[in-house]
Amino acid sequence: MPLEIAPEKIAHVIIKAREFDAKVGAWDESPEDGDAEEDPASVLESFADDTVYQEVASFIEALNDDERVGLVAVTWIGRGTFESEELEEAITTARDEAVNKTSDYLLGIPLLADYLEEGLEKLGYSVDDVESDVL
Repeated sequence: MPLEIAPEKIAHVIIKAREFDAKVGAWDESPEDGDAEEDPASVLESFADDTVYQEVASFIEALNDDERVGLVAVTWIGRGTFESEELEEAITTARDEAVNKTSDYLLGIPLLADYLEEGLEKLGYSVDDVESDVL
C-alpha cells in the first residue's frame, strides 16, 4: 500500500509544526498577565486561538481521509511505533483507530515535526529535498 499523501504536504506540516513547537504552553490564560512589555517571553506562549496552531490544524483537517491517515502513519513510523516495512499496517491501524480530530491528535504530540521528518526518512524520502520544494 503506497503512501497516499504527497511528501510536500507532510513537509508543510513539518514546517508549521516547527513554528508551533517553538512556542511553550501558556502559563496563565489571563490576557493582562501575558503582556509582552511586562514579560517578553509571553510572545512565545501558545494560546488556544494561536494563529499558527489554527493554520496547521486547518491544513490537516482540509486533507482528505487517506491523507490524514497517511500523516498519522508517518508520525508513528517516525516515532518507532511501526517500522517502515509496516507502512500498510500503520495505515490500517490509523484508519481503524481514528476517533478524534486528526489535527487535535497530531498537534498534541510533542516532537511532531521530528517524528514526521524521521518517518519520511525511514520511508526513503530526503527531507531536505522535500522541504526545499515547499519553501
